[in-house]
Amino acid sequence: MAHGRKISVTGLGYVGLPVAVAFGKSERVVGFDVNAQRVAELKAGHDRTHEVADADLAAADVLYTCNAEDLRAADFHIVAVPTPIDDAKQPDLGPLRAASRSVGAQLKRGDIVVFESTVYPGATEEDCVPVLEAASGLRCGSDFTVGYSPERINPGDREHTFTRITKVVSGQDAATLEVVAQVYESVVTAGVHRAATIKVAEAAKVIENTQRDLNIALMNELALIFDRMGIDTRDVLAAAGTKWNFLPFSPGLVGGHCIGVDPYYLTHKAAMLDYYPQVILAGRRINDGMGQHIAAQIVKSLIRRGESVHDALVTVLGLTFKENVPDLRNTKVIDIVHALEDYGIAVQVHDPMADADEARHEYGIELVSAGALRPARCVVLAVAHDDYVRDGWVGVTGLLERGEGVVVDVKGVLPREARPAEVLLWRL
Repeated sequence: MAHGRKISVTGLGYVGLPVAVAFGKSERVVGFDVNAQRVAELKAGHDRTHEVADADLAAADVLYTCNAEDLRAADFHIVAVPTPIDDAKQPDLGPLRAASRSVGAQLKRGDIVVFESTVYPGATEEDCVPVLEAASGLRCGSDFTVGYSPERINPGDREHTFTRITKVVSGQDAATLEVVAQVYESVVTAGVHRAATIKVAEAAKVIENTQRDLNIALMNELALIFDRMGIDTRDVLAAAGTKWNFLPFSPGLVGGHCIGVDPYYLTHKAAMLDYYPQVILAGRRINDGMGQHIAAQIVKSLIRRGESVHDALVTVLGLTFKENVPDLRNTKVIDIVHALEDYGIAVQVHDPMADADEARHEYGIELVSAGALRPARCVVLAVAHDDYVRDGWVGVTGLLERGEGVVVDVKGVLPREARPAEVLLWRL
């Protein structure tokens, strides 16, 4: 342990747990979370997010705790709590401020607090530091210091893991930056990048996903245009992709805790400075509207087949925000469900990865088991879980009445050449 610091991690979700486990493989780490059920599960040796294998949990020396006083044993505090948006699409710093109060109450002279949560530039020093000072009675800069190192976790990605992604690090002064760099270098094999300032590191994080959001928005807008032309968007992208510098983005639903959220942090800060972004918000509007577009195409497809829309039953396969993860945060599949219900269409949802209690609590959705699904007039393959892709057309048509009806392939994973003659296929 060349850096000589004692580590704590506050927030043991998709981001914080891999961080705690990575450090815990070489030293004792305090892992703090306010969710008692989450802590109990981790103590029992299982991560329900599937980001950390049971064997890796067992190999790490982590004190999982709900008692904030345990944070006092550490002097290098990593904060990795969610930073969502509210119903008005404004940043919700509630969890971050609460975590800052918990950590601040245990701060000692000489401690360093590093934030990993996605924020707008300036939030660490302008929003978090005052909370830390108020809770600790200490002064930032003289008694303790802060840094920022943006998370780059991609849920479900087994290749780009915490230790294999270059870590951007920053500190409020040169000495703090060096300590932060040394701490992360001890576990991140991909190395670190020292950002010029904390604000630079915050801005770098928020534009990474803003850039992806805009690229996907372009593909979605093209899909809207090509659909009116009767052209298959994925055929167009396959042809254009033969050029060496064409970027490989595809249309789709943009949900989750990053791409569909982070741009609003940047636009919020810009508005505070009397600049009102045009391009970024235009991209957000396009991406946020794709669920409605897909629902409208479902209705049109049912009508083309001569179906009575109000009598139709639609089966939606997949509710999580992306394939092969149980994460339901900010899923845009729910937009399809709600839009169909607004049309008066009955919907049943199946997802082998999602937690039924969470689906019920967050969205009022009662997940239906595979064996209990009723034959439908339309099946929507919304999330490309491996189970669905492996079953292919056989799995999808087996859910249709008499094996015929409408199939909507949002991700474009079903081979068109194998489409049964009795099926009307629409894909984004």
